[in-house]
This record gives sequence, C-alpha cells and structure tokens, in this order.
Amino acid sequence: MEDSGAGDSIPEDTTRRDTAGNDDAGNDYAGNDDAGQERRSPQGLARYARPALIAGAVIAVVCIALLVIIFFLDSFNATVYSVGGKNVQDATDEARAIRDTYAAARLGGIIFLVTGVLLAAAGAVLMFRHRNDEGRNTDEDDGQDVDFEDLAGQ
Repeated sequence: MEDSGAGDSIPEDTTRRDTAGNDDAGNDYAGNDDAGQERRSPQGLARYARPALIAGAVIAVVCIALLVIIFFLDSFNATVYSVGGKNVQDATDEARAIRDTYAAARLGGIIFLVTGVLLAAAGAVLMFRHRNDEGRNTDEDDGQDVDFEDLAGQ
C-alpha cells in the first residue's frame, strides 16, 4: 500500500505482543491495551469541577493580595495626608478624593473575591458529589498482600 502522506493510511501492526504487554523489541504496551476496560469520564458540569476549583482558588488568592495592597496604599495615603495636621475623614474635597482613590479597585477586588470563592465552592461541591463515581483508574484491589519475597522472586 502506498502512503500518500495525507495521514489517511493505517499501518498494519506486525509486532507480536506477549502476555506481559511487551512486543518483539521489548517495548511496553501494557497501558495501551484497554479493550476490556471501559473508562467513564465525568459528564456535564462535573468535568469542569476541578478546573473551576483551581481557578476559583487562584482568583480568590489574587483578589486577597490585591485588597491587602490597596489597604496598605490607602493607609499610606492617609498617613501622608495627615502629616500636615489634616484628617482624612474631613469633609473637604481633598480628603474625599484621597478616600475615593482606590474605591473602584477595592469594589472590583471584592466582587472578584466573592466570584472566586463561589466558583471554588461550586467546584468543590461538584467534586464532592462525584467523589464515588468510577474514575480513570479501574484497577481494583483483589485483596492479595504481596511481600518483598514475592516481588524479588525468592
């Protein structure tokens, strides 16, 4: 059969494999023969549970760091403003401008923090609900204990 290079030809498997999953050249193919095993992947929203948990946790950590930085910058501005004997809580336009400097960033940080926590919580709940579903590893423990002598062949 001639190969056109289009990727539509299927090569014949001419190597023989023994019962241990090794071919003639000694390559291990034990993990590739899953003909008798069905792997069930999560369906629906459950497949997004782990990425949602990770993304939510990352968003929450970044927002907490942002809010801490904003707190320190806000405190620094209030300290610098009060050095001249003024109070940042005064009703002046300058004091109001200093108080409102990071208001939008603070509000955005709080909104994204709540969103991240909710996303992480939703991912955790989905993972908890599907914790007993059959996963990728279908190997079952048959209850046999194997000691060192059995493994070493002695």
